[in-house]
Amino acid sequence: MAPNIPTLLRAVLFLAMAGLPACQHPKTATAPQALPPAPGQTVQAPLFEWKGAELSGPLAVNIDLGEQKAQLMRGGQPAGWTYVATGTSSHPTPTGSFRVTEKVQDKHSTSWGKIVDASGDTVNHNAKNGRDSIPNGGRFVGAPMPYWMRVNGAIGMHAGPIPNPGSPASHGCIRLPREMAEILFGVAQVGTPVQITY
Repeated sequence: MAPNIPTLLRAVLFLAMAGLPACQHPKTATAPQALPPAPGQTVQAPLFEWKGAELSGPLAVNIDLGEQKAQLMRGGQPAGWTYVATGTSSHPTPTGSFRVTEKVQDKHSTSWGKIVDASGDTVNHNAKNGRDSIPNGGRFVGAPMPYWMRVNGAIGMHAGPIPNPGSPASHGCIRLPREMAEILFGVAQVGTPVQITY
């Protein structure tokens, strides 16, 4: 039997009007509930947690290369944690006790980056300055390392990709999620202790 069109139309109008108050008053609308992940879909875990804004005192950073995580202390109290991406086996991150010796907000690598041709097109996205050839008219472009905090020679902490949390991925530096790098850059001082262990 075919549905009664006026009854169907009244039902649609009722449902539409019932939703109007929520549209007109977004401050009182409740947040939509998150749907469970679809089969085979993974949920991205957080890359860091920062509780240090409520604390005072000097920062200390303890990096565990095995876990690819850093534990953060402020004033001797736990201030949070963050995933890091440190050096791969071919470019290991050194272990030991270090201190931040330099801070540069907008730094570019002088060792690693990409090579572009005369048109500006990338011809080598993983280039080492002085090792890889540069085409005529081309140039080496150092990789960006925002919120740079030097800890040992050419090794430092800075914002960078964490492609597989829990796995090394860098040429030796300690990459941090960008938001965490910005937070630590604001809190760390020259002299901040950085302990790197395996």
